[in-house]
Amino acid sequence: MKYLLLIITIILLVACVEHPSNVTKVGIQPKIYPDYIGVTIPSEIAPMNFSLEEENVECIEVTVKGVNGGEIHTNGEWADFDIEDWHNLTRQNIGATLKFSVVAKIEGKWKQYDTFEMYVSERPMSDYGVTYRRIAPGFETFSNIGIYQRCLANFEEYAILESRAVDGGCMNCHYSNRGNPDQFSLHIRGKHGCTILRNEDGDKYVDTKTKETVGSCTYGYWHPGGRYCAYSLNRIYQNFYVGPDKIIEPWDAVSDIAVLDTKTNELIMSSATSTKDFETTPAFSADGKTLYFCKAQYRDMPAGYDKVCYSLCSITFDEEHGRMGDSVSVIIDVEKIKKSLSLPRPSFDGRWLMYCLSDYGTTPLNRMESDLYIMDIQTGETRLMDEVNSREADAYHNWSSGANGWFLFGSKREDHIYSLLYFACVDETGHSTKPFLMPQRNPKKYYRDNLHSFNAPDFTAKKVELDVIQTRARVMSESREQVKVKH
Repeated sequence: MKYLLLIITIILLVACVEHPSNVTKVGIQPKIYPDYIGVTIPSEIAPMNFSLEEENVECIEVTVKGVNGGEIHTNGEWADFDIEDWHNLTRQNIGATLKFSVVAKIEGKWKQYDTFEMYVSERPMSDYGVTYRRIAPGFETFSNIGIYQRCLANFEEYAILESRAVDGGCMNCHYSNRGNPDQFSLHIRGKHGCTILRNEDGDKYVDTKTKETVGSCTYGYWHPGGRYCAYSLNRIYQNFYVGPDKIIEPWDAVSDIAVLDTKTNELIMSSATSTKDFETTPAFSADGKTLYFCKAQYRDMPAGYDKVCYSLCSITFDEEHGRMGDSVSVIIDVEKIKKSLSLPRPSFDGRWLMYCLSDYGTTPLNRMESDLYIMDIQTGETRLMDEVNSREADAYHNWSSGANGWFLFGSKREDHIYSLLYFACVDETGHSTKPFLMPQRNPKKYYRDNLHSFNAPDFTAKKVELDVIQTRARVMSESREQVKVKH
């Protein structure tokens, strides 16, 4: 038996090691999946493996040469680069170009394609990886929901917490402080619902619903100082649809904004952010002195769900005394543009603010027309990111923890249904490089077999460590620290 296994292994290893002969030049660049032609990448990224889009591909041979030196090769069913060789090449060519030569055997004949290029950015991506929730796009079942992390330097993925560990409870709203998982918030819904808060004092399990507030802490964002975390207090409902264009539409019955003092378990409220109108999705500025959020005029729900349009607003925050201001400033008034603004995300260098515009509501990834916009915080000038957006929904963006211009976002451009993760980088003018799909070992097989959306993504500066057994015991015990409203 062991000899048979050895023979099978040898056959698999050499099955597609064929070297080109009688090659015909076709005079065009190859159509590859994913489309990595012309993208800008960080030197730290995992190998940009790809397949040909053409059918009946028997073998491809790829040579990559760096303008600054270095050369690597791969030969097989798809371009599968050695991780160490890839990183040696990208490090050698920081600030320079990689040139890809592709020769493919298709229906017994070898074709040579024109060379294409990638550019290795001088801006590093200093993050360890990314975190995200994997979920079926229609949210039909919570049985396989999980919060995962992926190392960006290779293809390793780890589960942080899966819903089956907490008896199938829905989980989302996971946030770290600028990519630092030592300050982390994770909300679990359902029978054993709670908010898990992590800081220098360890993990605590908190009940954030009080008699004085309209809902539990839901969408969160950490203050850069680490003591405070802003939340929207929501009561969320969902409409489900039958048909290809609409699957699900979450909406808020009520929503306010509060700031949680994680030292005292006190919710800091303001009459300016706790009104009859809808306030949601807060985000602190880079210096922590401003709290951005979205605000919409009250509508009778659910009848008016498609009439709810959010403006970009802000309120001051005093870290020393732990309080919000008394008045709200409107930064972008949707009455002038007849759209709904959502998910304001300031860059950590204080220069840019990225957001989404869609026709209505506050869940843009469910809106096909959702696009990314960027605002220069210094000048207030804003523009549509044509170089990033697609014909499908583009949303749920976050900035790299290294304040280096890199960002990620979710997009349904692949098939209209599944949200996948893309990366790009803005320059000093706020214009972005061409987005690239998150690399996988065998991307064509991985993404074509994929049955999950990648939801609420963010960067993580280092690997997230969570004791699942201890977490389950704490969640199932239903022992909670109760927050209270600060008066």
